[in-house]
Amino acid sequence: MYVILVYDCGEKRVGKMLKLCRKYLNWIQNSVFEGEISEVKLKELTLKAKDFMDEDEDSLIIFSGRTEKWLDKQVIGKERCSTDNFL
Repeated sequence: MYVILVYDCGEKRVGKMLKLCRKYLNWIQNSVFEGEISEVKLKELTLKAKDFMDEDEDSLIIFSGRTEKWLDKQVIGKERCSTDNFL
């Protein structure tokens, strides 16, 4: 599946969340990630995130779809990290 993940964490947990999400998805902007991920890997990511999140203060929002081709993406300005894959 293709996901866009957005998080908002307390200052003490931002680094942990960034490091965790980079293991699974492409970092495209501060606190925003996207990419293809299996349901199992997504579940693994969310369980690991819950281990250090303060659910009264932090949030993790995941938008999911079948594939990237069902998503229109427009970037205005500098793109932090291109998600294009090429050989």
